[in-house]
Amino acid sequence: MKVMPMAKVSIVVISHSKQLAEGIVELVSQTKQKDVIVAAAGGTEEEEIGTSVDIITKTINEVYNEAGVLLLFDLGSAFMNAELAAEMLPDMEGSVQIADAPIVEGTYIAAVEAGLGYSLEEVKNAAEKAKTWKKMDG
Repeated sequence: MKVMPMAKVSIVVISHSKQLAEGIVELVSQTKQKDVIVAAAGGTEEEEIGTSVDIITKTINEVYNEAGVLLLFDLGSAFMNAELAAEMLPDMEGSVQIADAPIVEGTYIAAVEAGLGYSLEEVKNAAEKAKTWKKMDG
């Protein structure tokens, strides 16, 4: 029998657009996953298009728990800033991971899997499998 941790993996949505990140969090909240924190880290301090290592780091610190944090991102520079943010948190090494997944579908399935109590690695793998989902036949 698999023993599930008490805490559940938290998720941070990183986007160049603050509104896009917040919209994904709003959409995923419809899954009603109890005790799963999904937070937005979008835009810059100047509320412009872009990403901010400081905003990402602050958001990770706000949602962090012993189950870990999964980061999902929209574009390449968001990935670079996610990596930098994770590196700036050496006490959390291994507990903060980045998923190579579509940001909407990946966040959605990550929230569901986290809600079921799966580990950080399992939640990350599920999010990354969203790359192979077909939305239409043909």
